[in-house]
Amino acid sequence: MDRFYNSSSPEFIAYTTLTEHGPTWDSDYAVDEALLGACVAYMALSRYVSGADLFILPRISSEVHTILRRYTYDAIHNMIAKSRSTLQPGGYSRVCQLADQSVRTMLNRNGNASFLLALHSPPSTPAQVHTELEDAPRSIKTQ
Repeated sequence: MDRFYNSSSPEFIAYTTLTEHGPTWDSDYAVDEALLGACVAYMALSRYVSGADLFILPRISSEVHTILRRYTYDAIHNMIAKSRSTLQPGGYSRVCQLADQSVRTMLNRNGNASFLLALHSPPSTPAQVHTELEDAPRSIKTQ
């Protein structure tokens, strides 16, 4: 993760602040949109890098961006639910925009888009696919 967001980046600091200390806002205070946007960008990238629930593998870098954007939306919803607070009018759109801007900047830096694409690229040759199919367990028919 340090390749994408180092320990002094706003994304890492926001992630650390909100995940280690929990959301500090309550119903009397407005959600810090910049902090939330940076945090969810980091969370989305972390989810993508782990590949835990990545079922349709990206084939081009724009698909990596699309996946990361979808993950940021999920993270925004989760963080809002944890905080039990609402955003100011227009806040959701602003948080989405901040998170997307962070993700785009990260993808356009140091060949990160290509690196992330290669991280979860599908097998490129039929021989690789054939070998993987041979290693798959066979189903057992029951009557």
